[in-house]
Amino acid sequence: IEQVADSDVTVLIRGESGVGKELVARAIHQRSTRKNKPFVKVNCAALPAELLESELFGHEKGAFTGAATTRIGKFEQANLGTIFLDEIGEMKPPLQAKLLHVLQDAEFTKLGSNKKITVDVRVVAATNRDLEQMMLHGDFREDLYYRLKVIDAYVPPLRERRDEIAHLTDFFIAKYSQRYNRSVRPLSDELRAMFDSYEWPGNVRELENMIKRFVILQDEQLVIRELARPR
Repeated sequence: IEQVADSDVTVLIRGESGVGKELVARAIHQRSTRKNKPFVKVNCAALPAELLESELFGHEKGAFTGAATTRIGKFEQANLGTIFLDEIGEMKPPLQAKLLHVLQDAEFTKLGSNKKITVDVRVVAATNRDLEQMMLHGDFREDLYYRLKVIDAYVPPLRERRDEIAHLTDFFIAKYSQRYNRSVRPLSDELRAMFDSYEWPGNVRELENMIKRFVILQDEQLVIRELARPR
């Protein structure tokens, strides 16, 4: 993060779901010269392809059924800042081609328009998919892959960085104790030992949600039973 933050190269962040890829993207932005400009997140898996194109690039009034007004897209909103394309592996190939054009030429057209729009945007993308396998099956463009992968940043799963579990646990306890105005007693040695040995299939997100429930319900035995349940 420290090495690449002050440049404008594209970064591809990889890792399992829940490892904190968005946190890495935000850390890159916050350490860059664009930190006082917009950070705009787009979840490429949240919308069907036709709506995702409008979300990214905007549309003119009447461009399609339901386009009652002209709308700017996320790339325009992120101008001079950073756009974070989460779940980039879910983007369909036709839209990948348009994204490649933006990365190469820093310009695009809105849906329903012939006017070119120029933007200055740093692109950070993230995925939990195997893009190399997707390329072999024709589901991800090879030219886009190499355009995104100037820097390839891998975020290990929580089970491979167990030395961080105790720190993250204390961080989330402090965060949610303050948010929910709860006074939480220290975790028992038994529960901390279970945290250290648990595989955390949901990674940091699973740990955070478990701590959130513990802070609200104040029931350590509930957490112990959940960790001991066969998976």
